[in-house]
Amino acid sequence: MTRHTHPDAHPDDPHYISRSGWLRAAVLGANDGIVSIGSMVVGVAAVAGEHESVLLAGVAGLVAGAMSMAAGEYVSVSSQADIERADIHRETRALHADPEVELEELIAIYETRGLAPDTARLVAVELTEHDALGAHLRDELGLNEAHSPNPMLAALASGATFAVAGALPLSGVVLAPPGAVVITVLAMTLLALAALGIIGAKVGGAPIGRAVTRVIIWGVAAMAITALISRLAGVSLG
Repeated sequence: MTRHTHPDAHPDDPHYISRSGWLRAAVLGANDGIVSIGSMVVGVAAVAGEHESVLLAGVAGLVAGAMSMAAGEYVSVSSQADIERADIHRETRALHADPEVELEELIAIYETRGLAPDTARLVAVELTEHDALGAHLRDELGLNEAHSPNPMLAALASGATFAVAGALPLSGVVLAPPGAVVITVLAMTLLALAALGIIGAKVGGAPIGRAVTRVIIWGVAAMAITALISRLAGVSLG
């Protein structure tokens, strides 16, 4: 994609949208780490209360989950990048094969956005002369540099945050007094989810209350369902 340097009215305070690529992966990884490990530990503890068994299951889940998140995020974002590259190649060929048709297409796009026909034509012509491919990628396909996928960055952000965040509920197993593993892990998980909601809201410029409520509700629901299924499975197997 063609890159240009644009003036910025607030270079020291970039738009939140510029963080969307890595922030989405980081929040996904952290949330999945907290909920997955918390649910796993609570589920195992509901059936087998031994500290060693619960801790071993949690550690195994933490390592496997972090690797899985990183690999899955890399493959997913790479697929998105492949689609974008294919569209860019297709648009490049179209501009060389039918420049007039592509110009009329650009004019129609600007007209639908509210520009008068003469103004739309003037804008389309000038943008085509300046950077035809960039104009079509931005205004026809909705592609821009801020949303350009970075598979490696997404994989690192997702895998690392899964491991770090997942270690928080797992630490509840180590800190729990005898017979209180489930309660301790639940408390650590809720604290971790609340912290994730606050951090994600701060970094993304979103309302804190709504973000915290969202992650806690879904996290608690996931753990409750996991614990229930584990309990039922343990009873039926026993």
